[in-house]
Amino acid sequence: MSGLRSSVVREGPLRAPHRSLMVAAGLSPEDVRDTSKPLVGIVVTYSTIVPGHAHLDRLAAVVAEGVAAAGGIPVLGAAGSVCDGIAMGHEGMRYSLPMRENVADAIEAFAEAHRVDAVVAVTSCDKMLPGALLAAARLREKIPFYIVNGGPMLAGRDPSCGGCRVALGHVFEAAGRVARGEMSEEALHVLEERALPGPGSCAGLYTANTMALAAEAMGFIVPGGSTAPAVSAERLWVARRTGKLAVRAALKGMRASMFATRRALMNALAVDAAAGGSTNTLLHLTAFAAEAGIDVDLDELEEVFSSTPWIVDLEPGGRGYMEDLHAAGGVPLVAGLLAERGLFDVDAPAATGEPWRSHLPARPRAAGVVKDPGEPLAPRSPLRVLRGSLAPQGAVIKAVKVERKRLCGPALVFDREEDAIEHVRRNSVEEGTVIVVRYEGPSGGPGMREMLQLTSLLYGLGLGDRVAVVTDGRFSGATRGLMVGHVSPEAMAGGPIALVENGDEICVDIDRGRLDILVEEAELNERRERWRPPEWKQRHLEELTRRGGILYAYSLLACSADRGGARRCPKSYTYVATR
Repeated sequence: MSGLRSSVVREGPLRAPHRSLMVAAGLSPEDVRDTSKPLVGIVVTYSTIVPGHAHLDRLAAVVAEGVAAAGGIPVLGAAGSVCDGIAMGHEGMRYSLPMRENVADAIEAFAEAHRVDAVVAVTSCDKMLPGALLAAARLREKIPFYIVNGGPMLAGRDPSCGGCRVALGHVFEAAGRVARGEMSEEALHVLEERALPGPGSCAGLYTANTMALAAEAMGFIVPGGSTAPAVSAERLWVARRTGKLAVRAALKGMRASMFATRRALMNALAVDAAAGGSTNTLLHLTAFAAEAGIDVDLDELEEVFSSTPWIVDLEPGGRGYMEDLHAAGGVPLVAGLLAERGLFDVDAPAATGEPWRSHLPARPRAAGVVKDPGEPLAPRSPLRVLRGSLAPQGAVIKAVKVERKRLCGPALVFDREEDAIEHVRRNSVEEGTVIVVRYEGPSGGPGMREMLQLTSLLYGLGLGDRVAVVTDGRFSGATRGLMVGHVSPEAMAGGPIALVENGDEICVDIDRGRLDILVEEAELNERRERWRPPEWKQRHLEELTRRGGILYAYSLLACSADRGGARRCPKSYTYVATR
């Protein structure tokens, strides 16, 4: 039998039915019988409604060209996709985070059922690329695994400011400006048509691009490949090169385990920290660690964030876009600058299998939106882990250009995102208020909804620097300001956030890394004895139990946010809801 894994479905008389089925799908009989040729699975999350995925069919075809050119057999499969932007602000957002696990399941099932010799995931956006990473972790001891991300879209142009560059975050905030009377609906329509000029992941350093940088730093994306714009010829070069690389890796017996290591994870965290990426990097990389068997906690992540200078000046809050980072030198430049300070392990392997040191600039120098670590945007990353009496297991914030580092104020409490949005739309909110949105955690939500619509509305109304938001849900990478997410334990698990009442004083202290509720412990204990989930939430979960489906399954298994919301923590909400 051949040394390739796929020989189990391709070699010998007993596998004649298997070969017959492959030939029926259009594969060459000669190729199928030639078990010296690796069978490379290309799993694509193509969709015509998601701009980050609308061009992935072309990329998958080019990956297949690379596989065939290197002597492999390309076989295509599919996984689903969700656009967080379209899912934002309504019940659909509950499906976004569970989709991460759904994509991981689809890739794992395709690879294992068909015994492919390598996988190339062609994907993009906030949950699908992290889903590919989870699949890579699950398959790490079996086959090589690579990712071709769809690449960032180009920045758009806003005619109302003379053609200044914009991205999706500006459109969300513009909705608030309309509500405030600062912008007409006609101008909003022009902006929405011009802000996103074509396919790709959103142009700023939001979650999709943050995770692409991380995947490249770990070794799953070829060096320099994650930042190539979606519409560039270079994006096609990356796809073709990755197809060839997958064949070589399969023939050499390489495994994804070479990238699923602690040092690869720390390299990814360092690059995302230096770039000032999305808070969701904590959620996805801790989930990856759980799948890969890497023991890591939020305190270790905070050590990386506190020791890594912020050196990449990108939207949100910055002056550049992903196309600028690519022009400056992308991940290799950032990694090179960090390596000079001992913050990036250059002996860890890049996607080629060679150490990262062989892919870094000989003399890395700051360029464009990438600053010198000696003169950073800030001495530490804007990503920050907060702890305190309101978040004993942690919370996170992306403190991008936040002038107000401490806010203590009265809580304004909502048990679901829609209620908070409606209140902000219809009522004035006092400066210094801490808006608390709870029962939006991973399992209690379920689905840990992202709240860009709420935070953007606050900025559009001119409240972005005057109030704070605290939630057991999460935020978009486009979010900025005093917005604290991932509060753990979540409300549905009876965490302290479930005990907050209107008027309680909440303190967000970025410099001290604290998130506290200033209520006597005796009072909190009394509230804890009285606490029950809201009746509507109990009915919601009972309906999920009756109906079943993806949200029900996720609610039963999702871990808290400090463990990445990974689907690895069995529980029963029947008990919680009726206690």
